[in-house]
Amino acid sequence: MDLHEAKSFEGKGHTIPMGRQHLFLWEKAPHAAPLGTILFVHGSSMASTPGFDLQVPGRPEASPMNWFASRGFNTWCFDCRGYGRSSKEPDIVATIDEGAEDAAAASEYIMSRSATGPLLVYGISSGALRAALFTQRHPDRVRRLALDAMVWTGRGSPTLEQRTKNLAKWRETTRRPIDRAFLNSIYERDLPGTGLDELIQPFIEQCLELDSSVPNGTYIDMCVNLPVVDPRSILVPTVIMRGEHDGIASLDDLVEFFKLLPNNDKQITVTPGVAHSSFRQKNFLMVYQTLLGFFMRPPKVYG
Repeated sequence: MDLHEAKSFEGKGHTIPMGRQHLFLWEKAPHAAPLGTILFVHGSSMASTPGFDLQVPGRPEASPMNWFASRGFNTWCFDCRGYGRSSKEPDIVATIDEGAEDAAAASEYIMSRSATGPLLVYGISSGALRAALFTQRHPDRVRRLALDAMVWTGRGSPTLEQRTKNLAKWRETTRRPIDRAFLNSIYERDLPGTGLDELIQPFIEQCLELDSSVPNGTYIDMCVNLPVVDPRSILVPTVIMRGEHDGIASLDDLVEFFKLLPNNDKQITVTPGVAHSSFRQKNFLMVYQTLLGFFMRPPKVYG
């Protein structure tokens, strides 16, 4: 199959209880028996479906869920509480800890419906921290873990340095507004021109259809509470993915994290020409290919 090629798949929504709240999950399944099940975990400023099932007419490959379902994977994402079609009560802060709880609830539901065994988990930005903390707590539920645009301690991150200047404002409320200008700034703050406008504008539209504000929890965590994950407690095979121009993830910070991962089935990949939001970059197919190669890697047979 050509790297660009993808088919469109029909999605199915699921709603599960989280105490008095609820969690929304979105599924796209292949037409044949799946090779495995991927769980995508979103970041701080958008719900899951714009990022992982982006709809662009004539471009099914714009949706990672379509692209991976075309290659035989069952694909799922979910809206953390406070986002999208999950519960959005005003008191929901959506910390990284709470996002890891949401991932655990989603994984339990998915694995009860799937015979493919432990999940292939991908998280981006604060979603990488959510995914890593979930994996730290539930290693038996994760076959392979992909951490994209992650930050560990925050050292050397120009984006977090700038973000900390607004910390007092975010602590005054549980939510912050998002609009077209803010979402567009995600693609301008690192290196303008790396993003693909054909994907960015539909992404912005689809984000704003679901949310006009998002919780502050992950922003606060990433400014003052890092590290929230212990790499020595992540026992599963792991890939760390960083865009060449990403202003969140300092390469030195990630290398130190990588060194402490105990499972030697691990890799760290820097993708050229890519900034922070990797699935809407001009080189997004490189990101897909890295992820596919890691998820398809066979287990070792010797040594």
